[in-house]
Amino acid sequence: MDLLGSDTFLPNSVSSLSQEVLIKKLLLSHDPDGRHLDSELLLCAVEDIMLCTTTSQVLDATEKTHVCNMEFESQEPLRQTFCEISHEILCKCCDEGSLHARTMLLFDLLGNYKWGAKVALVLTSFVASYGEFRLLMQLYSSSPLAISVAMLKKLPADSSPLKPRFKALSLLVNAMVDVTKCIIKFENLPLSHVELDDETKAVTKSQIYIAVYWIIRGILICSSQITDSTAMKSEQYSDSTIIASWELLSLVYQLRSIYSDLRQQVEVCHQQTETKLYQKLLDIFKETQVDNQEVLRLLFALRDDLPLKDCSSQAKAERSSHTHDLKARASFNRGITLSGSANTHNHPHKKNAEDSYRIVWVPIPVSNQWTDAEETIFEYLSNSLPWFSIRQPWLLNSAVVKFIKEAWNYKNEPVMVVLDSQGTVTNPNAIDMLFIWGPKAYPFSASREEELWQEQNWTLQFMMDEIDLLLTKWVEEGRNICIYGSDSIDWIVEFTDKMEIIKSAGVQLELVYVGKRNSSQQDMRNIPATVSYKKLSSALPPMKTHFFWLRLESIRRSKLRLGKPANSTDSVLDEVSALLDADDNDKNWAVIGRGSDSMMQDIVRLEGSNLMECLNKLTKGVNMWESWGSWVHLDMPLNHLFFLSPVVTLMSLSLVKNKEKEG
Repeated sequence: MDLLGSDTFLPNSVSSLSQEVLIKKLLLSHDPDGRHLDSELLLCAVEDIMLCTTTSQVLDATEKTHVCNMEFESQEPLRQTFCEISHEILCKCCDEGSLHARTMLLFDLLGNYKWGAKVALVLTSFVASYGEFRLLMQLYSSSPLAISVAMLKKLPADSSPLKPRFKALSLLVNAMVDVTKCIIKFENLPLSHVELDDETKAVTKSQIYIAVYWIIRGILICSSQITDSTAMKSEQYSDSTIIASWELLSLVYQLRSIYSDLRQQVEVCHQQTETKLYQKLLDIFKETQVDNQEVLRLLFALRDDLPLKDCSSQAKAERSSHTHDLKARASFNRGITLSGSANTHNHPHKKNAEDSYRIVWVPIPVSNQWTDAEETIFEYLSNSLPWFSIRQPWLLNSAVVKFIKEAWNYKNEPVMVVLDSQGTVTNPNAIDMLFIWGPKAYPFSASREEELWQEQNWTLQFMMDEIDLLLTKWVEEGRNICIYGSDSIDWIVEFTDKMEIIKSAGVQLELVYVGKRNSSQQDMRNIPATVSYKKLSSALPPMKTHFFWLRLESIRRSKLRLGKPANSTDSVLDEVSALLDADDNDKNWAVIGRGSDSMMQDIVRLEGSNLMECLNKLTKGVNMWESWGSWVHLDMPLNHLFFLSPVVTLMSLSLVKNKEKEG
């Protein structure tokens, strides 16, 4: 007697001995060879097709579906596999004994695939055929071609009596998809890195074997029902549809029961692996490694053997090809967070240092689940930025994300963790060094940070750091440059008018508007646009403005982290803090200085009411110069002259040269 010959029993009614016999037979046919198949993508295609068969609405052809642009990374052509599966499932079964035999034949055919892939392939093959059948039914009344094909296939002209059967079949396919997702979730657990308890693993695998068998067997039953419906006469529809629908609903109940038990069991496995993997991550960073391979494998390659994407060449990068220092940069998936790094990567200093390390972008979403919008933004940014990124960041294990957030203190702000060639963390956050100096900061250590500050002064060149090509050119040419910020267009007009008076006297001076760091998105776009449109001065675009302020914040954080030596002054910290404080207090400000070819590296900062007062004095002095030819007659307090000495010197030298030319 074949205990598996009847399709009316439930798994819970089968004796343990019968299940053991079945599992042994299934394992005899199971011989996976490591071939890769994106089973989740196949399931998405199944869901899309079933959605189209159950909706009465006409979907927008431009709407994105998972079927569009589908690429499967399998060495063996899937067309041949699908054809072989379709041939088996579309054959008319003669009796219950042959149903079990044909089920086992499919297991033999798919022996080289993992359990989740077996189900996904058979389910996709059936749904593709079912989708063709339903498409012909939908087009029957409007397409002559569909009518001709349907007549050749002897399909019923009216499918309305079959609706109960179609609804039951849809419920069954949904149940199959849910069970399959559970199986795939188990197979995606990092079991090569952490071990499950023996009993938990054994129970889960046994449930998976039985679940796969009943899904494939159920697909054969569904296929038989579709074949039967094409051969029935209209008077047979009523009784046959009731019986067939009941048979399908019984399978739905059966698979839902399997799904409930399997989901709980897989969740237990998931919790075990998460706990053990997190602890392993904590431990591995405390140990000395020969190289960084095991560290990188644990972080990035748990579910993807080709985890890194080379954004510059759009190639998939193997983890083992990167044995040099690695900067693992965790960042929330927003372009505004990344704009600074996009600029610093192209920093001109020490280009040869860039060959010694790689930057890997690890985007972390705000919630635990990636949204479609976040995936779209990631694809755009990862194809635009000149560094490596995680190819499919949504595949990162949740224990890895937890480790990044807790051990590396990621709080939705970008951090750059520096790993050396042995996988040791040499700097828990080098993002400020990257923003300030770019590749010049290599190897991004604390000692390198101190060394760079010892040789750094507060100059116009350092302040702007080649953010803009034209501004960089002006600095290199040694021009007089005025950088200013405000969120009031009225003040900007007044300020630039006064500067034009000074420039009209022959003072060579370039004005550059750099906005405010706390401006609204609308002001950040509109004010620079107005400044440029009215030709008031040059203006940094919004992204460069953001990076300008982001870099100033990094300078202050870096200085505060190192601390100020006792009984000493720090002009860099004082000046950058004054600028940031002025911006916080909504003060209008300006910084005036000369470029890099000048012996004078001093720059002067003016803010608030003092700024306009001094400008009034300067414009008055311009008029006096034209009358008396000397700055001696400037009617301003001595402390203003002292405070403005670099500016006065710059402007007076320009005026003297112009007067000499006129003489």
